[in-house]
Amino acid sequence: QVQLVESGGGFVQPGGSLRLSCVASGSIFSINNMGWYRQAPGKERDLVATITSGGTTNYADSVKGRFTISSDNAKSTVYLEMNSLKPEDTAVYFCNADLMVLAGIGALRRIFYWGQGTQVTVSS
Repeated sequence: QVQLVESGGGFVQPGGSLRLSCVASGSIFSINNMGWYRQAPGKERDLVATITSGGTTNYADSVKGRFTISSDNAKSTVYLEMNSLKPEDTAVYFCNADLMVLAGIGALRRIFYWGQGTQVTVSS
């Protein structure tokens, strides 16, 4: 059983900042990648940022220079620091993890797991 628990969402005025956290727990052997995606009402879920276990990051063009993804591998946690927030950043933010999990004696299985999401609202 794997859990991804997100926190840190909320309401902020334009230009403000928020920090999201996502903690992975359960029968995890290793983490390949973790990331953040977001889904605005009536729109598809889009990539925001990802980070590999080695620290390589990738960002959507719309958030480059404003958002920073980081991770603490020892704590199986990924963070998203969001600065200079805009109303168009309003969405439900989902944590995603690419994991190797224990699947029996001597066996591993790769899974892609989603958190339940945290709401971020940017409005004056």
